Amino acid sequence: MRSVEIQIRTGSSEVVYDLTGDCERFLAEEGAADGLLHVWVPHATAGLAVLETGAGSDEDLLTALEKLLPHDQAWRHRHGTPGHGRDHVLPALLPPYATIPVLGGRLALGTWQSICLVDTNVDNPVRTVRFSMIGG
Repeated sequence: MRSVEIQIRTGSSEVVYDLTGDCERFLAEEGAADGLLHVWVPHATAGLAVLETGAGSDEDLLTALEKLLPHDQAWRHRHGTPGHGRDHVLPALLPPYATIPVLGGRLALGTWQSICLVDTNVDNPVRTVRFSMIGG
């Protein structure tokens, strides 16, 4: 198994960051053929999603998360910015991992699917993402 970590600067606002190009670069650098790409985010306040981007779905996801996990003081986990406890619940809804089939060195994604880092934690502007290729 080959594995590398990259750093993603998510900044100081909530973001859905498209990792698909980073995944494709990793596969090309590894000379991947067939297998599974495992993407892992080693953070307690970020997750991964496979969804369409650029047509509003990414903003819709952030809006839905705000409705499900509001920025208020109802959270028991209270360090950081107001409502930060919600960020610690996020990975229960959007897990910190995704596994995608790789066929002929290419991601076997649907036409409009992208692999995205979802980061609602404005207190941590840099995220680590690990790509691991498991050959088949």
